[in-house]
Amino acid sequence: MYDTLSAVLKQKGYSLTSPRKLIFELMLNSGPLTIAELIAKAGDTIDRATVYRTTELFEELGIAHRLNIGWKYKLELSDAFVGHHHHLHCTNCGKTYDLPANTMLETMIDSVAAKESFSPRGHQLEIYGLCAQCSKN
Repeated sequence: MYDTLSAVLKQKGYSLTSPRKLIFELMLNSGPLTIAELIAKAGDTIDRATVYRTTELFEELGIAHRLNIGWKYKLELSDAFVGHHHHLHCTNCGKTYDLPANTMLETMIDSVAAKESFSPRGHQLEIYGLCAQCSKN
């Protein structure tokens, strides 16, 4: 995992610094995070500006990508690091759940694209609704 991260960084002229490695680890060991959540997880080990610069670099290099949720966004590692998946997002509490990979869904997306002679380069699927806890309340 770190070899891939290091290779992606090195290919573009960057090195794997301690702050970059820490932010990668924080993202690897959690689901999608807002910048504020990532800063809180980093605690006093990395300053706020470094978190912003590093996540911006990760996005630019394809290490991480944004999940646009309303007018806000969350960040997560790209498919190269965590595998392709989709999300459920609770519109009440804001929690985002990863959906496991689904071959049937991916086949359907590819089929629809092919019928339109469309050549997809990637996709994101976000399903909005209420989580089990919020549905109870």
